[in-house]
Amino acid sequence: MARWGMVIDLDKCTGCQSCVVACKTENNVAISNSELHKQHRTMSWIRIHTVIEGKYPDLRSRFMPLLCQHCDHPPCIKVCPTSATYKDEEGIVGQIYPRCIGCRYCANACPYAIKYFNYYAPKWPGMLKKMLNPDVSPRYAGVIEKCTFCHHRLIKAKEKAAAEGKRKLKEGDYQPACVESCPTKALVFGDLDDETSQVSLLKKSRRAFRILEDLGTEPKVYYLKEKESEH
Repeated sequence: MARWGMVIDLDKCTGCQSCVVACKTENNVAISNSELHKQHRTMSWIRIHTVIEGKYPDLRSRFMPLLCQHCDHPPCIKVCPTSATYKDEEGIVGQIYPRCIGCRYCANACPYAIKYFNYYAPKWPGMLKKMLNPDVSPRYAGVIEKCTFCHHRLIKAKEKAAAEGKRKLKEGDYQPACVESCPTKALVFGDLDDETSQVSLLKKSRRAFRILEDLGTEPKVYYLKEKESEH
């Protein structure tokens, strides 16, 4: 059984936001207009943290993509009264939207602040309605949303593998939209339990670290430090 995870190389990330746009398009993430933006009602399942260092004109930008860490010991699951948040046998932390009652306990329990409450019924103006992904149901107001590693793509990959002689998934068969869209290949995805996979090899790098791993949540998203800050 696979255990899906990701490695993000901060030395390669340019902050281009391709992953953010790809995630929004793939997963029918709601669009926020100017009025909702003023109310801080924006929503992105993956966001880019930007840090500006130095003084003008000697400035430098550093970028860190942040998404659901798909913890092996997720605190969000423990506090959900309806079991709307769950972790499947392959380690993906998902949401069952019809079960969600909008209490937001899970959002408060998450130390990474990557869960979003849908305060309003999502609307897509004009032609954007025709761009919605039919494989992903649009969510309604009053539920918590989050990254699912594009779980619908995993289902499709398994169906294709089964149709091709019931073979096992091989590396590259299943890639989330953010990974597939990254122009610098800063995001790498795969089976952490496969010792030969690229993601498994990268997580053993001297540059590898996990966010807030001292909390014992055991995130499955690893980051690689910038090479100049390796020491």
